[in-house]
Amino acid sequence: MPEQVLMPQLGESVVEGELTKWLKQPGEWINENEPLFEVNTDKVDTELPSPASGYLLKILVQEGTTVNAGTLLAWIGEKDEQIPISIGAMKEATAIETEKSDYPIQEAVIDKTPVSQIKDPTDERRIGFVSPVVTRIASEHNVELTRVKGTGREGRITKEDILNYIEVRATTSPPEKESGYLPLTPVRRIIAEHMVLSKLTSPHVTTVMEVDMSAVLAHREANQETFKSANRKLTITVYLVAASAKALKTHPIVNSSWNEKGISLHQDINIGVATSLEDEGLIVPVIRNANVYSLFDLAQMVNNLARKARSKNLSLDDVKGGTFTITNHGVSGSLFATPIINQPQCAILGAGIVQKRVVVIGDAIAIRPMAYLTLTFDHRILDGAIADRFLKYIVDTLQNPWA
Repeated sequence: MPEQVLMPQLGESVVEGELTKWLKQPGEWINENEPLFEVNTDKVDTELPSPASGYLLKILVQEGTTVNAGTLLAWIGEKDEQIPISIGAMKEATAIETEKSDYPIQEAVIDKTPVSQIKDPTDERRIGFVSPVVTRIASEHNVELTRVKGTGREGRITKEDILNYIEVRATTSPPEKESGYLPLTPVRRIIAEHMVLSKLTSPHVTTVMEVDMSAVLAHREANQETFKSANRKLTITVYLVAASAKALKTHPIVNSSWNEKGISLHQDINIGVATSLEDEGLIVPVIRNANVYSLFDLAQMVNNLARKARSKNLSLDDVKGGTFTITNHGVSGSLFATPIINQPQCAILGAGIVQKRVVVIGDAIAIRPMAYLTLTFDHRILDGAIADRFLKYIVDTLQNPWA
């Protein structure tokens, strides 16, 4: 009997992934536990092993397809074995053209349930919550979600609803000419889904403060050679992580997530640091229990995670479990920004470029290295006064002399 190759669940909260690459082709032999295919989840590429030794008889899911955990992806077995394809597998997997395979396949039973009628396109409405999968499909096929009738709970648009809409539209509308489109990478798709989901999920509010970075720069100047000799780069981001960790310990409400049953306070302070991947978007590796480490240790952790991110060597554990996020957009010259919350977190800190500016200190005019800090927060959890106290704590921590 041939062996099934199923999409695994790669984490407690990872229920789907994009199959980005097959490492073997139909007809090739593969050993058990030898890498068979690559999957992208949360911007991390993972090689997954073959569940058995044998010939790759049939690939059912094309590269670039996003599938749920448990989806049948392929079959492995001996030559000339027949491949049973169930109705469920046909619904879950996207079949590749069979012309490349020389192996016999049993006749599949196709589900011929009629496609449901779609909503009148002139009838616009509020669409409510939309899952990332539905958002991605709508974006890829240029679908206005207000035109799709939802059959899920409380009128929610399901994956089946939007696929039915696309199928009906294809049979009733002339094909549109497409030109000038760039293919969406897995990372860009995930970023788009997360950003749209975040804006739809929580009310965003941003507060802005200015910080004098004189104390930070003085400490860095005095200690950078010591850090450098230990292969640690003392960056502004390291100070931001250290200051944020102290602030989160003092203001635990910011280290929380919204839940319909109440506000969930996280015991661990896990700080994510947004890292640019050049032209491929960004990723947020996480420093776990950031509050227990010294500045010296944090420098090593920030440096190592940034290096792993840019060399695409992060694991899923490296990007999971964040409770607060920092984005130092000032490294690209930005003065200040209003970042989008990294769901399901409560807030995100943005740091602008450090610039010398004229400021008034007492009754005197002075020149100081200044930067804008922004805190974008979930207004369901934090009120303005609490958010301001939290951001002011970070400002004061950065401005006080560092030991």
